[in-house]
Amino acid sequence: MTTAVMDQWTRLVEEATQGLNTDKEQLLERVHKAGAGTSMDQVMKWALENIDEANPDWTFVASRLYLQTLYQQAADNRGNDVSDRYGNFYELVQTLTNKGIYTEELLQTYTKEDIDYFASMIDPSRDKLFNYLGLFTLATRYLATDHDKNTFELPQERWMVIAMHLMQQEAPAYRRQYVAEAYWALSNLYMTVATPTMTNAGKTHGQLSSCFIDTVDDSLQSIYDSNTGIAKLSKNGGGIGVYMGKIRSRGSSIKGFQGMSSGVVPWIKQLNNTAVSVDQLGTRKGAIAIYLDVWHADIEAFLDLKLNNGDERLRAHDIFTGVCLPDYFMEQVEKREDWYLFDPHEVRQVMGYSLEDFYDEEKGEGSWRERYLECVASDKLTKRVVPAIDIMKRIMKSQLESGTPFMFYRDEVNRQNNNPHEGMIYCSNLCTEITQNQSPTEFLEEVMEEDGTIVQKYKPGDYVVCNLSSINLGRAVPNQVLERLIRIQVRMLDNVIDINTLPLTQTQRTNRKYRAIGLGTFGWHHLLAKENIPWESEEAVDYADELYERIAYLTIRTSMELSQEKGSYPVFAGSKWASGKYFTDKGYTSDEWNELRQDVAEHGIRNGYLMAVAPNSSTSMIAGSTASIDPVFQPFYFEEKKDFKIPFTAPDLDHHTYAIYRRSAYILDQRWSVRQNAARQKHIDQSISFNFYVPHTIKASVLLNLHLQAWREGLKTTYYVRSTANDIEECEWCES
Repeated sequence: MTTAVMDQWTRLVEEATQGLNTDKEQLLERVHKAGAGTSMDQVMKWALENIDEANPDWTFVASRLYLQTLYQQAADNRGNDVSDRYGNFYELVQTLTNKGIYTEELLQTYTKEDIDYFASMIDPSRDKLFNYLGLFTLATRYLATDHDKNTFELPQERWMVIAMHLMQQEAPAYRRQYVAEAYWALSNLYMTVATPTMTNAGKTHGQLSSCFIDTVDDSLQSIYDSNTGIAKLSKNGGGIGVYMGKIRSRGSSIKGFQGMSSGVVPWIKQLNNTAVSVDQLGTRKGAIAIYLDVWHADIEAFLDLKLNNGDERLRAHDIFTGVCLPDYFMEQVEKREDWYLFDPHEVRQVMGYSLEDFYDEEKGEGSWRERYLECVASDKLTKRVVPAIDIMKRIMKSQLESGTPFMFYRDEVNRQNNNPHEGMIYCSNLCTEITQNQSPTEFLEEVMEEDGTIVQKYKPGDYVVCNLSSINLGRAVPNQVLERLIRIQVRMLDNVIDINTLPLTQTQRTNRKYRAIGLGTFGWHHLLAKENIPWESEEAVDYADELYERIAYLTIRTSMELSQEKGSYPVFAGSKWASGKYFTDKGYTSDEWNELRQDVAEHGIRNGYLMAVAPNSSTSMIAGSTASIDPVFQPFYFEEKKDFKIPFTAPDLDHHTYAIYRRSAYILDQRWSVRQNAARQKHIDQSISFNFYVPHTIKASVLLNLHLQAWREGLKTTYYVRSTANDIEECEWCES
């Protein structure tokens, strides 16, 4: 290797290791031994091989070396000098617009002077905030390329384009300021936007929303219309929840002919095929979660859908399942008493009402319970009785084998609904954090126009849409930026509603009716480690309570202030926001909260639903923190996906934080996790993607008690039961 080449490598390695706790001489020695043929990929690989619990900083060395590769590729494609790192931003916007990658709205909305001003704000030094896994994820999945996958956009430009796109409809006098604030929030990794927004903002294709929920009516028209709508949303990258509790059960009557219905399973299998065949932009299979009520006569076949044994004609392995549970069912499980199953069609025909349209307004009493007991007592209804615990055993068996069904505690969800004056919440979404009003779209008639055109008319239902972004607790809280951050974050989320392009008319209508957003969080374990708070402690429960109350206050206040500027969501009148019941139900009685309650009553609120904690596994990787409110899998492990295997250490891992991280996901007592989640759920108006981490050998009684605790403590939903086949050391709690 020549002196000049070695000098160049020395400069690169010195820059890559600057300020980090790594041995640059170790890396230079390997470069020297490898000689003239040394490539950047090799050096990155050597840096990655050095990562372990004692040497976590090597991930930043690998990231900085990878940045050099990205800078070089972008410079080659854009025709600028690699020493500039970032080339001419205005020329990039022009080039990718001309190539049909960026939307023309960027150049139509912003002048060259505006874009040059934004370019002056781009701070390449913030690229050093990425660890290797975060940068690799961002570069390979999210940065804009040309149609041949050539690198053009660089990390800070992705943040800036997202900021520009989300602020395009703001008043020109303030637009630059809002773009600058959004860029500040994103580029400092204080927050992330949801995957569809991160992927598609500023581009010509794809929508920005993560989550949709459809409600299927009991008719052939509704079932097939729903399938078509789900296919359109899946094509554009949406995750979808589907409520099928209104569909008649197997053996029900059709047009008065008894025993003709084949039940919900064939329609679920049809959606399973849609999930497989209509993939998400060619990157992954469609993602569909289907929910059914625990009193539905097909519930047992439904709970067996994802098992790996039995009749394959009755299996659907590519969808996810969720079960809707009333309080009374959980009470019957506790008491080891009977449970009755009904055909929803027969209930409508005989009793004149639909059980799913009611819920218990108080724990222990309510209109759902009264009607269910009427159905039990009726001698005109066909019914089947099973021990409630047998249904619960079936649920848990499926959870340990497949991770699902998800649990949806329907009474608690509806008791806490912000907008009960506008409808019911029947189920949640793919990731169990969204709870909003739903109703099926109703087909009215097909009309032949004079010119021969056929027009189909529908009465649109509430087809749920949610727009997500998340606070990085591990960075935002220690840096004391929550107030500034949430102020811009809520505005970004609210703007998604107006600029989004959704493929179904009823989703657009529902989106604007409620203006629902889902401000969430990730990095909880990261934050506990930095604050030296053990997971299994009263201190962690109290901290969750205090922190999420503060986040709720700032979020609600910001939405109220935004309503003064832009107006309230259309169905604000009659809501719990308008009456003040939202605040009294939560027990918010301090002077600060009372003042906010009065402000909301006077000025309204911009968004009918505000907060939801999503799984955000990919975006938390990019931000270099821990996922959602989950604990880390281990302090050091390999992150494996279809296309990579990358060593990963818990963020800010050192001798101070190791003790907190050492008690990792499958070691931690899950009862403490439930308590933490109950503390934060009080302040989250929607729900939380909350996983249980258990050994595959867990006693049925222990898993049952976890579910009962979650229900008793007021959780609205639980997500996966994630079980591991490995033996778990230090798992005293799961033996108790």
